[in-house]
Amino acid sequence: MSPLRIGFTGTIGALAAYGLAQATIQARSVLILLVVAMFIALGLSPLVEFLTRRGVKRGLAVLIVFLAVMTVLGLAGFAIVPVFSEQITNLVRNGPEILQNLLRNPQIRGLNDRYQIITKAQGFLTSGGLVQQLFGGLLGAGRIVLGAVFSGVTLLILTLYFLASLPTIKNAIYRLAPASRRAHVRHLEDQIFRQIAAYISGTFVVAVIAGVLSFIFLQIIGLGEYALALAVVVALLDIIPMVGAGIAAVIVTIVAFVHSPGAGIAALIFYLFYQQFENYVVQPRVFKKAVDIPGAVVVIAALIGGTLLGVVGALLAVPVAAAVLLILREVIQPRLDAS
Repeated sequence: MSPLRIGFTGTIGALAAYGLAQATIQARSVLILLVVAMFIALGLSPLVEFLTRRGVKRGLAVLIVFLAVMTVLGLAGFAIVPVFSEQITNLVRNGPEILQNLLRNPQIRGLNDRYQIITKAQGFLTSGGLVQQLFGGLLGAGRIVLGAVFSGVTLLILTLYFLASLPTIKNAIYRLAPASRRAHVRHLEDQIFRQIAAYISGTFVVAVIAGVLSFIFLQIIGLGEYALALAVVVALLDIIPMVGAGIAAVIVTIVAFVHSPGAGIAALIFYLFYQQFENYVVQPRVFKKAVDIPGAVVVIAALIGGTLLGVVGALLAVPVAAAVLLILREVIQPRLDAS
């Protein structure tokens, strides 16, 4: 081949790669929805398999599971959303007073005198510019709400599609392998899908336990006014690997200290003990041996996933890392040992 032809072909290839990269970046939000829907479908697949093992046809089992999930979400929305919204509004309304109470602490008051952090936060909350800054005004808030509703509906539809067509997807992946290796590929595929399903479903179980126990605890120490809102925050943040539970504990403890020093100390002690209880009792029992991955790899995977895709990346990084380790152990390592 002449140098001109080589250069021309290389340039075309580089432009094609650049165009593909730009298209991927532009479609990033859609791709994230696809990945999240696939992982949710994998998390719900054990329920579908449970029904199919008892003689229910897969289509009917998928419909039953999906309707059950929609019913739970609908009931939770009607029961929780109004109270949650009211309590969040109360937290925002009482924000300046909470910040003012923090200034009673000498150390915090000294930091504020030096850096004006709390003073600026109080001014920001009382100026009426919070919504303007967060959402860009009424039009921006409406656009965000519409986008969230559209994304939610799209996520539900994609989840239903993936849940119904999961065997077809598995067979398509299986048929991509050479005929001589398909048995091994099916074995790996089943293990990877099982690990991801166990991790996703287990994560939500652990988060629900954290939220329920936090709600009960907050009711006991006299924070019933904010108990539901803070419990939902704890459950949502607990989904995030490594840092989510700690951030939730800090938020609840700060609110409790503002309410009263006794409540703050009780919250601090509760979450210190609960973190150990979750790490050494709840999570081992929920996950068992479903996700066999070293602790250091969990930290690295969560950091990389969070950097690339934010909260979604941090959540999905652990099962992806487990799948990669499984492939390394089952495929790469035996080849290296045989060479």
